[in-house]
Amino acid sequence: MTGMTSSARPFLNRRLAEFGTTIFAEMSALAVRTGAINLGQGFPDTDGPEQVREAAVRALRDGRGNQYPPGPGVPELRTAVAAHQLRRYGLSYDPETEVLVTAGATEAIAASLLALLEPGDEVIAFEPYYDSYAACIAMAGGTRVPVTLRPGDGSFRLDLDELRDAVTDRTRLLLINTPHNPTGTVLTREELTAIAELAVERDLLVVTDEVYEHLVFDEAEHVPLATFPGMRERTVTIGSAGKSFSFTGWKVGWVTAAAGLVAAVRSAKQFLTYVSSGPFQYAVAEALALPDSYFASFRADMLARRDLLAAGLEEAGFTVFRPAGTYFITTDIRSLGEADGFTFCRTLPERAGVVAIPNGVFYDHREEGAPFVRFAFCKQTDVLEEAVSRLKALAG
Repeated sequence: MTGMTSSARPFLNRRLAEFGTTIFAEMSALAVRTGAINLGQGFPDTDGPEQVREAAVRALRDGRGNQYPPGPGVPELRTAVAAHQLRRYGLSYDPETEVLVTAGATEAIAASLLALLEPGDEVIAFEPYYDSYAACIAMAGGTRVPVTLRPGDGSFRLDLDELRDAVTDRTRLLLINTPHNPTGTVLTREELTAIAELAVERDLLVVTDEVYEHLVFDEAEHVPLATFPGMRERTVTIGSAGKSFSFTGWKVGWVTAAAGLVAAVRSAKQFLTYVSSGPFQYAVAEALALPDSYFASFRADMLARRDLLAAGLEEAGFTVFRPAGTYFITTDIRSLGEADGFTFCRTLPERAGVVAIPNGVFYDHREEGAPFVRFAFCKQTDVLEEAVSRLKALAG
C-alpha cells in the first residue's frame, strides 16, 4: 500500500494529515502547466531596491555572514529592527534581549506557537487565515478556534462580540494578523483597543503578524498592538523583510517582544533552523534604515497596482473588496454566477489564462469562504494589464 507501513500506519503524523500540499504549490504548478499569469502566490516579480541588493553582495564579498551568524541574529540587524520599531511606533526594545531574527515570518510564527503553547491550549485566529497558522497550531498541539471576518460595506470586519465569546478558560493565545492576508482588512484603533482590553482582562498572550505594516492604503493606518496599555509584556510582534523590501527569497523575519517572551521563542527557534540568511541579515539592516521616502514610494506604487487590478476585476464582473492593506484583493465570484471558489480557480487558467487562489483554503468553515477568490497585485504593471485584458473574457 502506497504511503503505508507494514502496520498500516500512515507516514505523516495525524496532526499534519489534514493539510497535504499547500494550495500555493498546486496553483503555481497549474500556472506553469497552462502558461497562465500567476496572480495566486504573493511574491513580487521584481527585486527590491538595488542598494539593498548591493549591500548583500558586499556582505558576501566581505565574508560577513558566510558562516553561522549569532543565534539571535547579527547585532547590526537586531539594532536596526529596534531602531525601526522606535522610530515608527515609539516602541522601545533592547536589541540584545528583545529582538530575535528568524527564517522569515513563517518561522517566527512556528517558533512562537511551538514555544508558547502546551497541548490542548486554544488559539483564537481570525479566519480566513494564512495557511501556516493552522499547521503551526497543530504542530504545537494546540486547538484552533476561528473567529470569522465577515464581508460588509466593501470590506471584511471583525465582530468583537464574537471574539469575546470565543475566549474560554482554555484560551492561551490570540493570533492576530493586521494588515490582514487574505482580506486586506486593517484593524482600526478602536478594534485594537478592544482586543488589547480583552487580552489584559483574560490574561492572554498575543502573537501579532504585522508583515504588511508598510503596505496600508487610503485612510488606513497600521498601529502595532504592542503600543496599547498592558500589551507590550504579553505581545510577540512579527515583521518581515520579504514583504517590506520585496526580497521574499532571502527569508529574513524578526520577532520583537519582552525579554522573557523572546527567550521562550528563541528556545524553539534554535531547534528549527538554528540560524539562516547570514549575509542577507546585514543587507536588511541597511534596508530598515532607508528614509521614509522609500516606504512612501513603495506604498504609492502598490496602491497604483491595486487600483489597476481592482478596476479590471470589476470590469470583468467580480465584486471587489478593495484592500486597506497587503498586496491581495479578495473578490466575490457570485456576481459572475459562480459559487465554488475551488472549481473556479482550477478552471480559470483554461478560461482566462490567469491563476488565483480560492479563499476557502483559509477557512475552517469552508462554506463561509466558498465564494471568495484572492488575486495578488504585487506584479509588474504590464503583467497586471495583460491579466486584466484576459479576465475580460469572463464578462463575455
